[in-house]
Amino acid sequence: MEIRHRMTGTQSGPGQTRRFGSRLRILAIGRNPKTTLIRAAVLAVVCVAVFKLVLLPVRVEGISMTPTYSDHSVHFVNRLSYLWHEPRRGDVVGIRLTPPDGWSAPHIMYFKRIIGLPGEAISFAGGRVLVNGRTLDEPYEKGPCDWNAGQVTLGPDEYFVVGDNRSMTKEQHTFGKAERSRIVGKALL
Repeated sequence: MEIRHRMTGTQSGPGQTRRFGSRLRILAIGRNPKTTLIRAAVLAVVCVAVFKLVLLPVRVEGISMTPTYSDHSVHFVNRLSYLWHEPRRGDVVGIRLTPPDGWSAPHIMYFKRIIGLPGEAISFAGGRVLVNGRTLDEPYEKGPCDWNAGQVTLGPDEYFVVGDNRSMTKEQHTFGKAERSRIVGKALL
């Protein structure tokens, strides 16, 4: 008889609804709402700090970086990437459109690849990049290119940047010298 009573006692009733409600509350806000609120506030502050000060989301507009970065894709620029070393050849960087002393929202920038370092001479001949007269190996360059451009000598604080999609005509592309102060950071992924 006792076993039967236990089996029939498993039917749902008002007590079951209260238990479900309290479990839902525990799942949503935890057993200690004060601690949960503090954790949520800390998480919000960390997220704001990371996504406003360290990682900048950037939406790619245009095809100048195809196939590496497709049109309308979203990527991040790491502002801290060049704290301990200078930009390197092959890095994809975010470049601020206006000088640092001018006004510009930090997320409005170019996404370009560094192919020339300070003090180097860059030119294009028959679609190939020449650095100080030597052909640059570019494994990321996939499409055909027929660009020809005269030699540009970079200053002590300048980098030469260009997009990966060089099958576009040279006139449709934005490329050239970029001052170090305009490089915001390195692209992630």
